[in-house]
Amino acid sequence: MKWFLGMATVLGLAAIVLGPRGQIWGQTSRVEDKSLRAAAGKRVQIGVAVNTGLLGDATYTGLIKREFGSVTAENCMKPASILKAPGEYDFAETDRFIEFAERNGIEVIGHTLVWHSQSPSFLFASADGKPLPRDEALRNMREYITKVVGRYRGRINGWDVVNEAVADGGGLRQTPALRAIGEDYLLKAFQYAAEADPKAELYYNDYNIELDYKRASGLELVRKLREAGARIDAVGIQGHYLLTSDMAEIQRGVKAYTDAGFKVMITELDVDVLPRAGQGGADVSALERTGMNPYVEGLPNDKQAELAAKYGQLFDFFLAQPNLTRITFWGATDAHTWLNGFPVRGRTNHPLLFDRKYQPKPAYDRVWQSLTRASG
Repeated sequence: MKWFLGMATVLGLAAIVLGPRGQIWGQTSRVEDKSLRAAAGKRVQIGVAVNTGLLGDATYTGLIKREFGSVTAENCMKPASILKAPGEYDFAETDRFIEFAERNGIEVIGHTLVWHSQSPSFLFASADGKPLPRDEALRNMREYITKVVGRYRGRINGWDVVNEAVADGGGLRQTPALRAIGEDYLLKAFQYAAEADPKAELYYNDYNIELDYKRASGLELVRKLREAGARIDAVGIQGHYLLTSDMAEIQRGVKAYTDAGFKVMITELDVDVLPRAGQGGADVSALERTGMNPYVEGLPNDKQAELAAKYGQLFDFFLAQPNLTRITFWGATDAHTWLNGFPVRGRTNHPLLFDRKYQPKPAYDRVWQSLTRASG
């Protein structure tokens, strides 16, 4: 028995320990050079959203350094985290995040410059909530973009310039920037970002714009911006999926953007394993009051297998698309996923490749296999 376990460790075979409800607690004994980053090679960049509050945790940072080639800040680069008051910028946490990436040879994606959520109201509205005059709102947006992008010029690989501007019901979302400036706030944002760092890539980022109900509006927006002269180096499709997400619909949507001549990136990938009333996506206002929480003690084997199969389907498709160049997971481990609090607060979710003990799940092996085949 000791001989077998020793050989299993050397060969990197799966070591599974079952909990009282059949969930997988232990996962995969790993060979030292096995990582997503290494498996991806030059075929695709594999990224992750980083919780900067955990940068002092050696286990967490060790996983980030080993597995991922790019990092996106979960929160510290959003406008509300940087701009504390008019003219008052706080770059301390963002500086620390970027310095961590640079020390470890990891590329940085900036997220995000213009967004209707997690942004100071005074950028586009007066104290009474009314939209600012157009010229004043434009000056505020230009100053913010120029200050932030200019500070990190040459250090950020690409920026999510505008995030989530398409409404779920079609057309443009009624954001503070739209109300104050008009529809050309999007074009102006891309122009200001290009001026502040001409070499950084510029992205439009949104959720569900590949799905049938939202695709026409998403395509119309990015085409109009391109025709108006905006440099859109890639369309970011967030990729907040469910176990039940329709693969055929996802495939139709991604191909629609690549067929239109856009490079595509999957920017916030996770797979929600819990039941929810609505469809997937990331409308942060779409909270649900109650919902089932069936996997508090762990994810059962059958659901582990479903999760692995879904990730396999996604990666096999993504990697077959030559114009899909980056896949970023929205979080490193189940312990810190935002889906523990969305759309229902306080649930126990399991949407990522690493569990709460930082161990790779069966889904990790399935993704690793897809990457190895594609890069080989």
